[in-house]
Amino acid sequence: MTYNIRRGQMADVPAAFALIQELALFEKAPAQVTNTPEQMVVDGFGPQPIFGFFVAETETGQVVGLALYYTRYSTWKGRCLHLEDLIVTASHRRHQLGKRLLDAIVREALAHDMALVIWQVLDWNTPAIDFYKQLGADFEPEWINCKLPPPALARWEFTQP
Repeated sequence: MTYNIRRGQMADVPAAFALIQELALFEKAPAQVTNTPEQMVVDGFGPQPIFGFFVAETETGQVVGLALYYTRYSTWKGRCLHLEDLIVTASHRRHQLGKRLLDAIVREALAHDMALVIWQVLDWNTPAIDFYKQLGADFEPEWINCKLPPPALARWEFTQP
């Protein structure tokens, strides 16, 4: 089977969202997906797009892989490309689609003079960790990810001036 890697288009959002849901199942967190395809259309194709993506598609046009990214800024390094998700549906793995999607991400970073390509991987996802190690990725175990989820945002107490 042959595959094509190309920039994602608005018409690809439903298939991209299905891959995101597949990833959430793999990560045992399907209920944590609160985004919607409709919101992704606004966020990716509205007047101020905040993300881009590449897809891997079969010769029949079926989207079977996704690399979703956005620009972030490092005070130490400058502009960086953040790879939010790299997903290849289970039945199409072992065809180098992950590597080819990463190739597209690296090309995008180089074309826009990004200082780094950054992403995260769950510590238990050893196949992905092994894959990234083969590519020469650096791992930063001393950094801890932090987030403020919706309940914390809702109860946030603002400092009075």
